[in-house]
Amino acid sequence: MPKPAKVKVRVSTQPVVVMEAEVARKIRQHARTSMKAEVCGVLIGNTDHERMTVEACIPGINAAQGGAHVTFTQDTWEHIYKIKDKEYPDDKIVGWYHSHPGFGVFLSEHDLFIQQNFFSNPQQVAWVYDPHTDEEGCFGWIGGNIEKLSAIRVGYSQDVEIVGTASHEVDEEENDDGALDSPVPGGRAEGSPEPAWMKWATQFLGYAAAILLGLVSGYALRNLQVAPVLESYQQIMDHPIDACRVLLQPYISIAPEQNGIIAPAQTPQQASPQQSQQKAPAPKGNNGKQ
Repeated sequence: MPKPAKVKVRVSTQPVVVMEAEVARKIRQHARTSMKAEVCGVLIGNTDHERMTVEACIPGINAAQGGAHVTFTQDTWEHIYKIKDKEYPDDKIVGWYHSHPGFGVFLSEHDLFIQQNFFSNPQQVAWVYDPHTDEEGCFGWIGGNIEKLSAIRVGYSQDVEIVGTASHEVDEEENDDGALDSPVPGGRAEGSPEPAWMKWATQFLGYAAAILLGLVSGYALRNLQVAPVLESYQQIMDHPIDACRVLLQPYISIAPEQNGIIAPAQTPQQASPQQSQQKAPAPKGNNGKQ
């Protein structure tokens, strides 16, 4: 396994690289065809001042592959220029890509040699991808040195807007590891302020929903409390005599009606008239006589 070359990473003026999402997908797909040996290819695109747009890639067919290195052969360059002249006659070779299967994203001594001798133009970059971990990074020329770039965007060039391209100063909050942005076409950038009308509309709908829920809950609770009382009242109005009998049941016994008059109930201590008229027998004496 090769030792990582010392590559300085610093926040400074650097080129801005915008790679089409389809190109990134093709590079990853090519790298996954060889999970033990490196593969390579070239990047096709255009440059505008210090902004580079990668619009296509050409795989390096017949390259000299190894577990920890890859080399562009004469056959590889012939294949690359044949495809470029046929399909991309107006574009330029803006860099190259290669894979590091299982040993991270960096430029080895061999990779630096290729960059310095075959891609020495200040506007040419080196793209590295590890198919085992899906890590990727981009290296380019900054002030005569090869350094890892952080001003990288992967998406669709017509929807990617680079702010402050005059100075190309990297925001301090940007990931030092060179993390890649994947902007969504037509989408609102993360962290952008929410429109004021949307905020007020959300609050109004929330208050209206809370008031409506309170009214519905109060109405339902009122019905639960009043419904039994209304039902009892309706039964009394429909059957008043039965209701009176139920209420007076502890105090009177219901006798058969005689001419519409209800007889009062007799208590256990109260004797009937017939029993009160009968006299008790006189007690007998010792001799059995009265």
